[in-house]
Amino acid sequence: MFNLRGVDLNLLPIFEAAYEESTLSRAAQRLAMTQSAVSHALARLRDVFNDELFVRSGRGVVRTPTAEAIYAKLHVALSTVRESVSETRGFDPKTSTRSFFISVSHPLGSLMAVRLREQLAVAAPGVQVSFTTRSRPVELDQALRDGRIDAAVDWLSPSRGQFKEATLFDDAIVAVARQDHPALQRIRMVKHLSALEFVSLRPRVAGESPVPGIQEWLRLKLNVELEVSEILEVFLVASQSNLVGLIPRSMLKVARDTFQLRALRVDVTTKTVPIKLVWTASKELDPTQVFIRRQIELASRAVAGRGLR
Repeated sequence: MFNLRGVDLNLLPIFEAAYEESTLSRAAQRLAMTQSAVSHALARLRDVFNDELFVRSGRGVVRTPTAEAIYAKLHVALSTVRESVSETRGFDPKTSTRSFFISVSHPLGSLMAVRLREQLAVAAPGVQVSFTTRSRPVELDQALRDGRIDAAVDWLSPSRGQFKEATLFDDAIVAVARQDHPALQRIRMVKHLSALEFVSLRPRVAGESPVPGIQEWLRLKLNVELEVSEILEVFLVASQSNLVGLIPRSMLKVARDTFQLRALRVDVTTKTVPIKLVWTASKELDPTQVFIRRQIELASRAVAGRGLR
């Protein structure tokens, strides 16, 4: 049987830092250690786990499959310890040095990230926050459960049970065209949309969407001539062609001011696309998580509100 008492637990945060930073120099800087001390600690861990763990590649290191498996469980355990200590001491945003990783799949994600950083610079200057703005992060549900992602902003909710969610704001789908497009004057009824050709984002789920505000647009069976991966591509194509773009209502200001696009005056649906904040139930009462969720809420609503003006 494996004897945990034979393992120096001080080595585990060093493993975590090396894994997350992918270079020993950055890991050493993060831990306020010398690079040789980090290398020595990893050599001891190789003996413990009987695996190379990290293989040098260029200026960094590549993780072995064993390191991947260890990190998946170790990171959760270390996060739990840190959260327990934080709760015992009390959370002070002015002095906290906690790090958070946020997933924002909405096209406004990059602007939300900028706004959140601005807020934290004032409210919690020592707090570090990183982001992924991929349209659908790989294994998002598992990453939330493991603690690799602290919270997600999305319109597609993870599976029920282990997660909590709150609606940040209600978005909707709108059709936009270049400002001299004849459809802006000619199209007034939903049935007239069948005469147009569209450009839209590639669907994130196959078949029927679970979101009512998207379902009604899909049921129109519009003539979508081009599907793209990024919202910027929708703006560019719609501004330079006769294709009509389908975009989130919250991005109308960007569409209008930057790309000279205008919304068609057609009411397709009264149903919305709720943009939700999702987190694991286990972090519901953690004061640090409550704080960062509140900051995400303020940032997202501020950015979404500006997007309509």
